[in-house]
Order: sequence, then C-alpha cells, then structure tokens
Amino acid sequence: MTAFRRFVPVLLALPVAAHAQSFQDLNALETQVIAALGAGIGEPGGPSRPIDRRLKLSPCPSPVVVEPPALGAVAVGCKQIGWRIRVPLTPAPAAAAAMQQAAAVTVKAAPIIKRGDQIELVADAGSFSVTTVAVAEQDGAPGDHIRVRPAAKPGTVVGVVSEDGRVLLPGFN
Repeated sequence: MTAFRRFVPVLLALPVAAHAQSFQDLNALETQVIAALGAGIGEPGGPSRPIDRRLKLSPCPSPVVVEPPALGAVAVGCKQIGWRIRVPLTPAPAAAAAMQQAAAVTVKAAPIIKRGDQIELVADAGSFSVTTVAVAEQDGAPGDHIRVRPAAKPGTVVGVVSEDGRVLLPGFN
C-alpha cells in the first residue's frame, strides 16, 4: 500500500507535463519577433503589446517565419502546419509624423447645408426620380452623410449631400 502511494504523484504529474508540451512556446515566439524587429514591446517599431497568452498554437516542427512589417503589424506563422498570427506594432516616430501630416493635409470642405435648412431630398433610380422637401437635422458638406426629416412624414432618413446642395438617398443610383 505504501509503495502505491509513493508512485501516485508521479503518475498524476505525467499527463500535465505532456499537456504543457502540446502547444507552441509563446515566450520563445515573442523573443523571435522582438529579435526580428530589433525593438522591444512598447518601443517604436516593436510589438505594441505581448502576444496573447490565451493562444493555443500547435508546436511548429520547423522554424517559425516572421514576415516583414506591413499595415501596422507583423505576421508570424508556421507554414508546415498552417497557423499564422498578426502581432500589432507600435508606430515608429517617422511613421507617426507621416500619419499626422496626412491628417493635416486632409482638409474638410465647408458645410453647404446648415442644420434647420429646408432642402430637397431626392431618390433617383435612373428611369424615374422622386423629390420631396425635408429639413436638415445636421450640417453637411458635399459627400457627407447627414440626417434629414422629411416634411410629409415623421422620422428621419440619412442621405448624402450633393455638390448642388440637394440630399440624395443612397441605394437609388
């Protein structure tokens, strides 16, 4: 009886150890990503946060491939098994400055419709057109989607402001 008790803890520990080895080591995977990028977690050009520890990836029998950064993330994958994850990156200072410049270059057109203006609401299907009077619920520049309240019916609809100051209902082109 005492011999049996001596071996029980060893037998119970074996399945746990085997289970722990059945997934990809995320610490090693994270280290590979950091080494490939040359920047640590939270640093410019490096991963924005650690790899999610809830991931349960099959272990890759060959070396994991870390692809070049694209669209603000780096792809890490095992081609042999077929899994692939994307790791988001912290923008580098040059990339952040370029994004700020692009935002500064984008100039919003001045609104041609003001809230409370009486406007023409148009549904144009090509072969016919339906027009009614409505009141703008918000300001809008050409191309903006705004809410309008038709005069003949309660409720609001959303339309697109045209260059000529009318509001077109989408889906009737």
